[in-house]
Amino acid sequence: MSWQAFGTGIGIELTADRLRIAVVKVRPSGVDMLAVHTIEDYAKRPAAEWGNEYSAFLRQHGVAHLTAAVLLPRRDLMVRVVNLPGVQPKDFEAALALQVDTLHPYPEGEAAWTFARLGRTQSALVLIARHAHVQHLTELFVEAGIKVSAFTASAAALYSALRLYGAPPSEGFLGLMETETGHEAYGESPAKPAYSAVYEQSWERAAALASAELRLTGETSARELAGFLPSPRRAPEGGQSYLLAYLAALTSACPRLALPANLLPSSHRSTSSRLIYVPTIALGLLLIAGLVALGFYTRYEDSKYLALVQAETQRLEPRAKLVSQLEQRTTASRARIDLLDRFAARTRTDLDALREATRLIPPPAWLNTLELTRTSLVIAGESDQASGLLKAIDSSAQFQNSEFLIPISRVGAVEVFRIRSAREGVTQ
Repeated sequence: MSWQAFGTGIGIELTADRLRIAVVKVRPSGVDMLAVHTIEDYAKRPAAEWGNEYSAFLRQHGVAHLTAAVLLPRRDLMVRVVNLPGVQPKDFEAALALQVDTLHPYPEGEAAWTFARLGRTQSALVLIARHAHVQHLTELFVEAGIKVSAFTASAAALYSALRLYGAPPSEGFLGLMETETGHEAYGESPAKPAYSAVYEQSWERAAALASAELRLTGETSARELAGFLPSPRRAPEGGQSYLLAYLAALTSACPRLALPANLLPSSHRSTSSRLIYVPTIALGLLLIAGLVALGFYTRYEDSKYLALVQAETQRLEPRAKLVSQLEQRTTASRARIDLLDRFAARTRTDLDALREATRLIPPPAWLNTLELTRTSLVIAGESDQASGLLKAIDSSAQFQNSEFLIPISRVGAVEVFRIRSAREGVTQ
């Protein structure tokens, strides 16, 4: 899994009177311990004070955005390895909940616990602590302003670290390290997938007891626990004394490769990996790409629709021209029909005008000239009294504006006249 070993993390070893802090950078090629620091007498100092010291240390090394994994001391928790034969992994939590009260001495309801399955085995690593103690530590780190991702134990951190760049010896092993409370032993064997305990006896006695628990052969001897762990390629001076903080930092740097045994309440867990923004960025890029694609698709659809419209227009253009021609022909035909109707009506109106002129000039008057056009009537003749003809003609609905073209002249007993009148109510 070394190709997945990628990240930077902060580990805090919590002791009775000090905080040991380590910052590591994990890469597939190895681990670098970037910096270490110790905060003294944190329990006797205001949380804000040593919290500022912690923040200043992180800012100094450019890792202020990272959260820390805290390694709880063994004196404050219990580590149990529970075998659950025949239980499906999805039912581990329910099965452990039924028997967790048999794994600790605390009164009912006062225990906080968590677990993690050990690889593909039927065993689970169970961490148990007093609920009040976990709550106190949670509030303490919140008051100090320290972002924490996990409260875990050395056993869980060791199990994960041993598999960061490979697999531990399949025949089994046992490692010991000296702590404030005695010799902490951690080992694995075919009989037990994990074993963790603290012995107050000497090294030799602790090694013998732990080997017996693991059922190791006499050929497998106990070694310094640090010898089984991935050694940092570089480390600051004194970094070798920060082994537990180093383990916690590995858990913080590669949380996906670590056992998910976390006593910190989920509501107080912080995350520092910038990879959490990758899904948001990816979705944002997908949204932008989708909008761009939608814009291009809309333009494509518009151009496609325009092409269809143009093709349909070209197909229907001959028909449209034919319709236009038919409309023009129809208009011309209507004009001809109207002209014929008006021309046919002229004969009737002309006959009416002629009849009216005949009525207006009664005998004994007579006419020797009658010119009837579309707009006027010109008459000439003889009458015994021609002066009254203008008034008689204008009184007709057919004529108006009558006038003598020549003065009236008398020839014998009659008067000779020539009159022109405009026709009323006729068109060209």
